Amino acid sequence: MKISVGSDHGGFDLKLQVVDFLRQQGHEVFDAGCDSAQSVDYPDFAERVCGQVRSGQCERGILICGTGIGMSIAANRYRDIRAALCHEGFSARMSREHNNANVLCLGARVIGPSLALDIVGQWLETEFAGGRHQHRLDMLS
Repeated sequence: MKISVGSDHGGFDLKLQVVDFLRQQGHEVFDAGCDSAQSVDYPDFAERVCGQVRSGQCERGILICGTGIGMSIAANRYRDIRAALCHEGFSARMSREHNNANVLCLGARVIGPSLALDIVGQWLETEFAGGRHQHRLDMLS
């Protein structure tokens, strides 16, 4: 799967771990930045990742900041982006199964690396259930 991953400075270290994990799993990863722990503006990186998902260049995106809240707000501005902020596996699975989330948001200062990688794994493995859930998504378009 082609996955775009971006972060701000608060999520930089976790982003490196997520990118490594994804590549080990055989995914094609596009690192949308940032490139250091220097302070940056999170909306810029949300725009990059969401642009790659919206264009079809990537199938899904992952955004990481300190809490995940800013990235989630920024990502959900874009039409056809369904960004889900997840801090545990159940929400990650349900975001895919019921909401067909195409962007996962994580809070690096809220969860540790091992939990983050578990969330990413569950989110990637879960398929959209369709059915009654598709009707609800259609209401949002």
